[in-house]
Amino acid sequence: MKKLESSLMNMVLVLTLVAVIMGGILAYVNHLTEGPIAEQKEKALADGIKAVMACNDLKVAKTDEVKQNDAKGKEMTFTVYQIQDAQGNDLGAAVESTTMGFGGNLKVLVGFDPEGKILGYTLLEHAETPGLGAKADKWFQKDQKGDIIGKDPKEPLTVSKDGGQVDAITASTITSRAFLLAINNAYNAYKATPATDGETGATKQNQ
Repeated sequence: MKKLESSLMNMVLVLTLVAVIMGGILAYVNHLTEGPIAEQKEKALADGIKAVMACNDLKVAKTDEVKQNDAKGKEMTFTVYQIQDAQGNDLGAAVESTTMGFGGNLKVLVGFDPEGKILGYTLLEHAETPGLGAKADKWFQKDQKGDIIGKDPKEPLTVSKDGGQVDAITASTITSRAFLLAINNAYNAYKATPATDGETGATKQNQ
């Protein structure tokens, strides 16, 4: 059989064929991994909610998407998970909140009790400097230097350098400010959800 002559057309055809085959393989692999990745994210969120609500025996009774404007007028979306225990008693809510940190997005999941006090938090995403801003995952936890657990953000939480009551992460004031802003925004979103009292963040009681 006569060999095909090398030409631009032949090269284009070969490259196109390779691209189509590789695209098909990648699509197939993506299809295979799509389910497990989604399940993993779902489990991570469920574990995160249990951690920030300081309770294992709970259920998400309702999920709300709350849109609010930040100080610069930019619209932001918050996901509010209304939480109940196995008996249907209100435990408060877990709120996803994202702000811009020093290195990129800083996404926090924070738990509030029915009165609006902070039960716990976890970092879902961050791009902060390892060893500095990345310390936010521990710095503000209970009994740590910047402990915010049990605080009520009705009065916005700020770092001591700005006249507030929270010690900033050493050499990471920008990250600390971003973190506390995420917490304050989460609290405001919690207050704004239909199932919560607009003044206290507490769940309305049936009369």
